[in-house]
Amino acid sequence: MTQAQHRYTSGNAWSGWHGFTAVLLFVVGFFNAIYGILAIAEDEIVLSSGPRVTVLLDVTAWGWVHVVLGLALAAAGIGIFLGQTWARVVGVLAVSVNMVTQMMNVPAYPVWSLLVIAFDVVIIWALTVHGDARETA
Repeated sequence: MTQAQHRYTSGNAWSGWHGFTAVLLFVVGFFNAIYGILAIAEDEIVLSSGPRVTVLLDVTAWGWVHVVLGLALAAAGIGIFLGQTWARVVGVLAVSVNMVTQMMNVPAYPVWSLLVIAFDVVIIWALTVHGDARETA
């Protein structure tokens, strides 16, 4: 049995959180990358908050930010799954940046943004509170 397999089959109660966190990081990263690709493809958004207020936004740069952030989150998820320590640091930093970017999206997509922020909180909690549980197993 390899060391990576031993980490997942050991009796550590928190080893399941690492698998969950890895998958959640990968999924959030994947969704961010898709959101970024859609923002690049549909680069102009019209926001209207009343009969006299209309704003035209070009979100191409914002889309590239989400693509890069999504790739970083997905890479951290894969790294967490493989038991890499660097992935915990990258994961916490990338998820923290993701929380800020999602706060900026709340006016446009409130339910989706708050759901992603909730996922981000769970990820940060799992990586910081129980991040080294697999390394000591």
